[in-house]
Amino acid sequence: MNGGNQPYNAHKRNANTIRGQQEGAACGALARNKRRILIVLTVGSTATVDTLLWQSFGWMYGLPAMFAALFVIMLVTLGWRWFYIAAVTYRRDFTALWAYIKLLLLIRVCERKNFNIGYMFDKKALQHPKKLAIISETQRWTFRQLYDFSNHVAIAFQRQGYGRGDVIGLLLENRAEYVGFWLGLSRLGIVTALINTNLKGPSLRHSINVAKCSALIYGEDFCEAIEFIANDTAAKLYQFNNEINKPVRESASDLATLLHSVRHMKLTRTAVQSPNHHDKLMYIYTSGTTGLPKAAVISHSRYIFIAIGIHFMLKFKIRDIYYTPLPLYHTAGGVMSIGQTVIFGSTVVIRKKFSASAYFADCVRFRCTVGQYIGEMARYVLATPSTQYDRRHRIRMIFGNGLRPQIWQNFVQRFNIPKVGEFYGATEGNANIINNDNTVGAIGFISRIFPQIYPIAIIKADPDTGVPIRGADGLCQPCAPGEAGVFIGKIIKGNPSREFLGYADEGASSKKIVRDVFRKGDMAFISGDLLTSDERGYLHFVDRTGDTFRWKGENVSTSEVEAQISNISQLKDTIVYGVAIPNTEGRAGMAAIYDPERQLNLDYVAYELSQVLPPYARPQFIRILTKLDITGTYKLRKVDLQKEGYNPHVIDDMLFYRTTSGSYELLSREVFEKINQGLIRF
Repeated sequence: MNGGNQPYNAHKRNANTIRGQQEGAACGALARNKRRILIVLTVGSTATVDTLLWQSFGWMYGLPAMFAALFVIMLVTLGWRWFYIAAVTYRRDFTALWAYIKLLLLIRVCERKNFNIGYMFDKKALQHPKKLAIISETQRWTFRQLYDFSNHVAIAFQRQGYGRGDVIGLLLENRAEYVGFWLGLSRLGIVTALINTNLKGPSLRHSINVAKCSALIYGEDFCEAIEFIANDTAAKLYQFNNEINKPVRESASDLATLLHSVRHMKLTRTAVQSPNHHDKLMYIYTSGTTGLPKAAVISHSRYIFIAIGIHFMLKFKIRDIYYTPLPLYHTAGGVMSIGQTVIFGSTVVIRKKFSASAYFADCVRFRCTVGQYIGEMARYVLATPSTQYDRRHRIRMIFGNGLRPQIWQNFVQRFNIPKVGEFYGATEGNANIINNDNTVGAIGFISRIFPQIYPIAIIKADPDTGVPIRGADGLCQPCAPGEAGVFIGKIIKGNPSREFLGYADEGASSKKIVRDVFRKGDMAFISGDLLTSDERGYLHFVDRTGDTFRWKGENVSTSEVEAQISNISQLKDTIVYGVAIPNTEGRAGMAAIYDPERQLNLDYVAYELSQVLPPYARPQFIRILTKLDITGTYKLRKVDLQKEGYNPHVIDDMLFYRTTSGSYELLSREVFEKINQGLIRF
């Protein structure tokens, strides 16, 4: 039987031998032709690579060889380091890209269907009217309650004669009615100006007038501040008390009683033209880099974009319960967190005033899953003694801006925080970024794989003024990794993520636009902040530029403070700047006042400043100058003063610091050491 198979086996061996010879020849040809390909790539033959591959290997070998050739081309062009960076960042970049695509798709749907904020909220309110929408220490409002209150607001102001295009200011502490007011006014097409509750005197008057407010809603806690400026504004005053039939000042209308009187009425829909998707919704104030507060325009589309953007980028869930002790007049609390209620139907817990010791106790009490912060808050919370609430909470993520690398890991370890979503952005700007992968210290990133998808950049600029440094061609110059520069975002009309809506004051808007950036005719929003990037594209905050600094979570305009001190001190020359204090977020205000004869009464200055400036804008240090550097420019002198800070070891001038009582005391070398050791806090 075996002998009968010999011819077959011999034939099989011969066939295998022939096949092996053929495969060997093919492999030899492949090797020879691969060398030819390398020669083509190196020498630059006029024959195209794809033609050569096809002729050499046919379709079986052409496609993979073509990819191999492209790989070699990219390797030669980009370098092996690019492939390494792409390999370690692809998950981050593609996660963000997918979220960005979902965001743009949903935004396009909202635009096409002309959705406004009121419509989107009503859908959620009708879906689950009994679900809690807003919770505070004293309130638990359902979606139905918020819906009804906002309708009462719309009815009341419709009957008062207000309508589409009017502007009404809102000065009220964090409470459920706050959201109900601007939501109700939006139903009539009214723009609500969300006024900073810390403002007093000229700053408050300016905020009301610059937005052209025809009316102002204010809470009973702000009667004194309104009394001070009431005669300097044409806005009709509506005082909102926490109960009806409570006395109000003579020149104001009793808003609580007015709302109570219309609770059984219905909105006259035929007389109301619903706002469009791109209509103005509210003004949110920012100090920018110079001057008094500026009213940044937030349209319905802008509000939707911000709220949806943070939702997708950080993978929020509709069932999340958010905790935000931030003021609702700012974008962070009023749009990013409250937007989750208005658009997605989630529950948000608010607080009238931030308390470091109550942060995680509140999170436990209200079963929150997402917490919001700013850098100063995180530091204050970390400084509190350990309690039973430190790790009993359900927080799966905290998000915000300003969590410094120095405390980042200590914070998440002590409080057992699985994820940090650090973001960066300006209320009015389009250069908004998010750290979506928990990288310690990063405020966001620029993709190294596809940087053109989200056109943001860091350009070379004067670190003191923020003015772009241009090349010989007149265009801006991008910064290399590790090089600090000003952060910008390209402006593209019609793209919701790239538009710049600016301020109510068009003159102020033009100052935030830089032209001829990377090619003639293009435009970008210039943030005024110095950032730096690393090799992987992660961005890190360096400092602010221009005449501003950040303290207690607020931007402070040096020119505004200078003007007030100059008036109080009988027009004495004054220079205001921010100085760093060890283990403290932001920069504290410092004023250098020229007073060689020592005539200045600091007790009087302290009192007057408390009447016209919010607490965060009042200088923490005062330096009495006996001479001015009149040979240099004013700007350069400010830089020199800032570098010297409040150090009595290098300064001969008299120095003072602001105590917790609000008075100014002499800053000696002993006091200086206590400040640096954290024994004296601000």
